[in-house]
Amino acid sequence: MTSSAAVTGPLVGVSAIIIRDGAVLLGRRRGAHGAGTWAFPGGKPDPGEHPSDTARRELFEETGLTARSVQPVTWTSDVFADGQLHFITLHHLVDAVGEPAVREPDKVEGWYWFAWGELPEPLFAPAASLIAAGWRPA
Repeated sequence: MTSSAAVTGPLVGVSAIIIRDGAVLLGRRRGAHGAGTWAFPGGKPDPGEHPSDTARRELFEETGLTARSVQPVTWTSDVFADGQLHFITLHHLVDAVGEPAVREPDKVEGWYWFAWGELPEPLFAPAASLIAAGWRPA
């Protein structure tokens, strides 16, 4: 991105981090910014929607998983050079039931489980920032 390019944002995004049996759920993105990268389920809050509710809703819309509990953990600030977007992403640790399914094939190729220490590349910017900051599931 050049210094003369206008950046849209900051916008708010929300992620749902699901850890199960030591593995984290990631989807390979399609479509909008970040295509081909690996990301947690998530999206943008609807007007007036609490971020924890966004995590629940986006998780269900994208994967069919039902959140039992949602715990905010941290946030990241990312500027996406490809779309000239700036997002503040509010990350949530989510305990969820069910098996993930691709419910929005225009947005994600598939959902896969990865050991935290063996995450695929390239990671979507918010996930990469979270890892770079040293955050790890307890």
